Amino acid sequence: MARIRRERPVLLAAILSALIALAAGMNKWVVLVLLLVMSLTALFNEAPVLKAEPAEPEETAPEAPPSRLPDVSATLAGLDIPVMVLSDDASVLFQNRAAEKAFGEVVLGAHISARLRSPGVLDMVRETIATNAPNQIEHAERLPSERVYIVRSAPVEFQADGQRERFFILSFRDISEVRRIDRMRSDFVANASHELRTPLASLRGFIETIQGPAKNDQKAQAQFLGIMFDQTTRMSRLVDDLLSLSRLELKSHIAPDEKVDLVPLLGHVRDSLVPLARDVGVEINLHLPDGKVEVLGDRDELVQVFENLMENACKYGQEGKVVDVRLKNGADGPVEVSIIDKGPGIPAEHVPRLTERFYRVSIEDSRSKKGTGLGLAIVKHILTRHRARLIVKSEVGKGTDFTVRF
Repeated sequence: MARIRRERPVLLAAILSALIALAAGMNKWVVLVLLLVMSLTALFNEAPVLKAEPAEPEETAPEAPPSRLPDVSATLAGLDIPVMVLSDDASVLFQNRAAEKAFGEVVLGAHISARLRSPGVLDMVRETIATNAPNQIEHAERLPSERVYIVRSAPVEFQADGQRERFFILSFRDISEVRRIDRMRSDFVANASHELRTPLASLRGFIETIQGPAKNDQKAQAQFLGIMFDQTTRMSRLVDDLLSLSRLELKSHIAPDEKVDLVPLLGHVRDSLVPLARDVGVEINLHLPDGKVEVLGDRDELVQVFENLMENACKYGQEGKVVDVRLKNGADGPVEVSIIDKGPGIPAEHVPRLTERFYRVSIEDSRSKKGTGLGLAIVKHILTRHRARLIVKSEVGKGTDFTVRF
């Protein structure tokens, strides 16, 4: 049936031809035979199947090589310094986690100026893109904290299958600590020179006076010699403190491993300072627990720490007349030694800087009490070596609490 439906036009043409032949007077049997032959031929002859010639393949453009940006980004993501990847138009293509932490998150595709407003950095980036040559500058950030960076821009190029891909790496090396140490070194040299210059100038003046106008004045000579002795003693203390700091810095990485009992140690320090306390009208009271309270430390250095703290409490807190020394046993917590005075206290803005070298809350008061400005710096270095902390609490008009926590 399917073949009959397919060959229907041919069959109709055969029937039409037979009817025309009959009308023309042809023998009906001959016409019938011809009709049968034509119908059978149409039904059982397979039409040749024309195979379509395969179409010629269309020409396709060669595929562009894959971008190397994912490889570059994966490599830079593990760095602990801030790094950004920029395009030819200075748009940010990638920033690692260190850059997000330092400068905040940048919308990818945004221009670098959306995050960094420094004219120096932007000019450097433009110059690197234009010349394809590395550059670097020093850049300071003020917020959220003051940091100093060496900012370097450098091109990175890839060649593959005749295709060229270029990125620009913007890296930030933090040199804030280096700058801080340089500043401290400069301040230290300036302060040490100043501290030595004053007594040396005083000594020179008195020597010239003794050799000149007071050459035969025995009374004046005796007075001047007494002052000269005080000045040389001051210089000697300063040099001793500087040498102590130097020795402590050399071994600051070595933690002591000797057990020291703080109960007799604090008693010894208190006894050695009784004459000084009596001279300034201060009483040192010890509040010690029963039994031993041991910590790992160097006995001589711990004596130096507590002598310094108790002496400062007596000198600068003498208005309160009492200095309390409390030792807290570390059975369920850290061992703590607190030296508490009832003096005038320290203004809050000075407290964070007390352990800086040569830092004084009051220069005149410190020098009048024969301080070198290095005592608390030495305390800090010793406690750092002992893996201990110095905690300072002070309130103006109510006194000061220096606590050593082991």
